[in-house]
Amino acid sequence: MNSQDITYAQLARRIDHSLLKPELTEADIIAGCELAQRYHVASVCVKPCYVPVAAHHLVGSDVAVGTVVSFPHGSSTTATKVFEARQALADGARELDMVANYGELLSGHSQAVEADIRAVAEVAHSGGAILKVILENAYLSDEQKVLGCRLAEAAGADFVKTSTGYAPSGATVADIRLMLATVSPHVQVKAAHGVRTLDALLAMIDAGATRVGATATAAMLDEFARRQAGSPASEPLASEPLAAEPQSARG
Repeated sequence: MNSQDITYAQLARRIDHSLLKPELTEADIIAGCELAQRYHVASVCVKPCYVPVAAHHLVGSDVAVGTVVSFPHGSSTTATKVFEARQALADGARELDMVANYGELLSGHSQAVEADIRAVAEVAHSGGAILKVILENAYLSDEQKVLGCRLAEAAGADFVKTSTGYAPSGATVADIRLMLATVSPHVQVKAAHGVRTLDALLAMIDAGATRVGATATAAMLDEFARRQAGSPASEPLASEPLAAEPQSARG
């Protein structure tokens, strides 16, 4: 979908509201869940220890609970990743953002990378969850990004994702286009890290991202609403006051 044709509701459903910063408290998580519910985004992505909190506060809502596996380095053993995934599902998560073992990818150990992802994909799908595989593109050549996407798809991933938010750089339009061109149509692409303005968000969507990890959720959606209404950027909408975004995670 071209961003020129997207509606407010459709744009909100492209956002995963990220709540992953290590210093976030339970109160921050609750505030983030309330924000996500108020804006009707696709999901929240919380630290594993707070999955039960998010699941409790979002029960009955249209916002999915997501969490991370082997975050942020992807270097846990496969057995540990499988355990993390099972625990997350038991706690109420329905979306898993798993960090691929990009050290192994850089080492050329393709079979190990694919097997690692497949083990988590099987757990996710058996529990009715979706799996997004983070490649951490900042450390990869274009050839390695392509290989990572292909391995993730072969292993059963539902999404390939650019970044954790903890590498030197994050999502780029070029990477989104490259990843989209690499995977087949049933695998989607998620942009993350550095998407903090509405224009950046729309650029990622135009490049082909169907999900975008973000912390500036309220600011971007409020700005979109202003533009649709033709209001000055400095003027909040009378019908929907600006929401204060909690101190949140990197996107």
